Amino acid sequence: MKKKALGAALLSMTMGLSVFAAGAFAKGPEANESYRVIIQGPAAERANVKAQIKERWDFGKDGLTAEVNEKQYQALLKNKNIKIEKVSEVTLDTARTEASSSKKDGVSLEAAGYPSDQTPWGIESIYNNSSISSTSGGSGIKVAVLDTGVYTNHIDLQGSAEQCKDFTQSTPLVNGSCTDRQGHGTHVAGTVLAHGGYDGLGIYGVAPQAKLWAYKVLGDNGSGYSDDIAGAIRHVADEAVRTGSKVVINMSLGSSGKDSLIASAVDYAYSKGVLIVAAAGNSGYSANTIGYPGALVNAIAVAALENVQQNGTYRVANFSSRGNPNTDGDYYIQERDIEVSAPGASIESTWYNGGYNTISGTSMATPHVAGLAAKVWSANPGMSHTQLRTELRNRAKLYDIKGGYGAATGDDYASGFGYPRVR
Repeated sequence: MKKKALGAALLSMTMGLSVFAAGAFAKGPEANESYRVIIQGPAAERANVKAQIKERWDFGKDGLTAEVNEKQYQALLKNKNIKIEKVSEVTLDTARTEASSSKKDGVSLEAAGYPSDQTPWGIESIYNNSSISSTSGGSGIKVAVLDTGVYTNHIDLQGSAEQCKDFTQSTPLVNGSCTDRQGHGTHVAGTVLAHGGYDGLGIYGVAPQAKLWAYKVLGDNGSGYSDDIAGAIRHVADEAVRTGSKVVINMSLGSSGKDSLIASAVDYAYSKGVLIVAAAGNSGYSANTIGYPGALVNAIAVAALENVQQNGTYRVANFSSRGNPNTDGDYYIQERDIEVSAPGASIESTWYNGGYNTISGTSMATPHVAGLAAKVWSANPGMSHTQLRTELRNRAKLYDIKGGYGAATGDDYASGFGYPRVR
């Protein structure tokens, strides 16, 4: 997918999350213009600043963020005792959906409220069962979906949402609200844990007994800020500790640039026992195009597979970002490495209007792995998050991916360790 003029690498071939747009603040200042900024410096200086502005997030030594007007911004720039930067902006591209071939009386079954396939190809594949009619697993595990929100009243998601929070409003955290008016977040959540609905006629995700923490970190227009994402990641970690829960974070978002707030938040969550799964990005098929936060060592970067066989295995999609070829074959994760692969092309799942939709991208591959992590963890509750990560890697080695640009026998920069599946 082409890069936007103001964006970084997009994370979905059809629906990209471009984080930290380089030119977001290129226009000249206006009297009523506001800025989202991060302020860093000695604790005493930060305290002085906090007394003069409305704080949004306080990340301690990593700084505090705030929304300031032009006058406040200029005053902060003149303060030589602090460092001030504009917070990176996040934008979501408009989705390009794929036509459904399943119709009844000339009407798309997806539009009529029925999935064209209750167990889409990705579900059948990750379960290694082409005749599977429903899924199971995930009990006791929470999956935090950080995205555009989730339509939690979708028939196939009803009863699954244990938390529903919005991090995009003027008040940084709003409980009980996570409305998705875009579709991306609802699609992701469905792949993780859709349960088929009360009538059993809906769609199924990988781990339908898992509980959903729906965290809206992007606004209705598909844009947001890295400090809100960082705040949400840290909140997940704190909630995991507070409730004594085993939690998997799904982040189907990212960019080509590394953001310090998000990187620090990922490290924090990982230190609290949370497993982080993130999209590799859609800037393939060139090497070293993997996006962040997937490229971070403490996040599992997921590449996208398509439903095509090549060299005896599934094929890595051309759009899927690649990692560093210089680390091929070492079975060791460094920064900017792909870790595993999963189905990500032409994926059908739940949609924000109560129906279903089919879209593509590493955004769609990521929830397959997050759902598998929940299923495996539920079956092995004594595992730590690091042991769970090792188990996913070991399962990936059992199904090596040899199809697609850069894919080769063993650990490679296109597919990582391989494709982890249910067994």
